[in-house]
Amino acid sequence: MTARRDFLRAAGAGVLALGPLHALAGTPASSSPSPSPEPAMSPNPADGRHDFDFFHGRWTVQNRRLRERLVGSTRWDEFPATLDCRPLLGGLGNIDEYRSPDVHGLTLRLFDPATRQWSDRWASARDGQLGEPALGSFSNGVGHFVGRDTDGGRPVLSRALWKDITPDGFTWEQAASLDEGASWETNWVMHIRRAG
Repeated sequence: MTARRDFLRAAGAGVLALGPLHALAGTPASSSPSPSPEPAMSPNPADGRHDFDFFHGRWTVQNRRLRERLVGSTRWDEFPATLDCRPLLGGLGNIDEYRSPDVHGLTLRLFDPATRQWSDRWASARDGQLGEPALGSFSNGVGHFVGRDTDGGRPVLSRALWKDITPDGFTWEQAASLDEGASWETNWVMHIRRAG
């Protein structure tokens, strides 16, 4: 009887652990109502884990993206998108889903209290792979994130800035560098406004 009880207890824990995966996949784990967003539980609210609290919610996006990166192009495409962001792990993370006519994906962000830095990882619906992280933090109201990427087989440094943050909106700007950050080419700007 003890072996059976231990097995059932372990199986139940496994089912509970899989529940959040159903939420990420967009399929219900059960017929129970969705839980409300997690409250932020921070033993040190000034350590940086609340830097992205402004981002939680639904957003509309006006994109301006360079057609070709790092070739001196001046031709831009403009298009709309939507973003939905929610907190995770009591404030130690968040996840957003981005949808535009051509791009669908998500970004997972996690905060490391030891380093006081965020990791920011993108996954596209095209391949479902979680990319390499950009690392960063906020200072004086601006988020500054840097990571490694490739462009046409060339290694590049990629930078994202979160700026002009108000309760109703903000700007996200991406740039790339071929010279380890000595110069940057801005290749994507999102003007993001709270929906509804």
